[in-house]
Amino acid sequence: MTLFVLRRLAQTLLVLFVTSALVFGGLYLVGDPVEILVNPQADQEERARTAEALGLDRPAVEQYGLFLKGMLAGDLGKSFVYGRPALEVILERLPATLELAFLAMLLSVAAGIPLGLYAGLYPDRKSSKAIMAGSILGFSLPTFWVGLLLILVFAVQLGWLPSTGRGPTETYFGIPISILSLEGLKYALLPSLNLALFKLSLIIRLTRAQAREQVLLDYIRFARAKGLPRSRVIGVHLLKNIMIPLVTVIGLELGSVIAYAIVTESIFAWPGMGKLVIDSMFQLDRPVVVAYLLVVVLMFILINLTVDILYAALDPRVRLDGTRA
Repeated sequence: MTLFVLRRLAQTLLVLFVTSALVFGGLYLVGDPVEILVNPQADQEERARTAEALGLDRPAVEQYGLFLKGMLAGDLGKSFVYGRPALEVILERLPATLELAFLAMLLSVAAGIPLGLYAGLYPDRKSSKAIMAGSILGFSLPTFWVGLLLILVFAVQLGWLPSTGRGPTETYFGIPISILSLEGLKYALLPSLNLALFKLSLIIRLTRAQAREQVLLDYIRFARAKGLPRSRVIGVHLLKNIMIPLVTVIGLELGSVIAYAIVTESIFAWPGMGKLVIDSMFQLDRPVVVAYLLVVVLMFILINLTVDILYAALDPRVRLDGTRA
């Protein structure tokens, strides 16, 4: 276990290095932040002073070298717009994105596994066919359109839920959280539903496919032949085995929800990392964009590591060195 974790951490450093080089190089070619940060009527001397203050007057290779030196010390640069460390700006928005992502995945798992299991156990029922038809809609409908529709129906016409923003927060262990209060949950419900729709459809279809495959295997037939109650056959034997691939998919999808919450956060004006990075891209705030991508990549890697460990815990035959016992 220790060797496996150390090996994955070494791979993490390599991935972060490659990501930083690609992102830094791409942002360097996009445009000149000085043109956005200074007054359009400023003279050349003022532009030169701004470039020098931000370190943009140096060659790209030298800028990247200084960035790497700072990254090794935990410094990802200072935001051009906010005038504060970029990592600090990102971490301020991180709790909002995480609570939205976790709530979306909670809704997807809580609804997706029972619905998919039902559709897999009773495939010929009309209700099962309706569930699968709904999952196809979840895959097909664009996220931005669904978000606008949710706002129109539940916020504008019915007036049940707020349309934009984040609710009041309470601090737990130094982290501001909003979804633990009823008022905060009202603000988070629409964006989390919008974010959960695609993942819900994916979990439904995956659970159904696994259930249809597993019910035909010998261990299920043997459990039934022993006279075990149907609830025990499904809840213990069947569910435990279909959870192995589900854990992998859910872990990977959690990372994608965090990374791709940009559209949802923009539609609902949710003050998370996604909305921040969109604004930073328009402002060519390079340090914030690079810090965001590095944080997301690191979270992806840590989530994948956690999924691998959980996979081995669920199936003792799987070893962390990639072989089977």
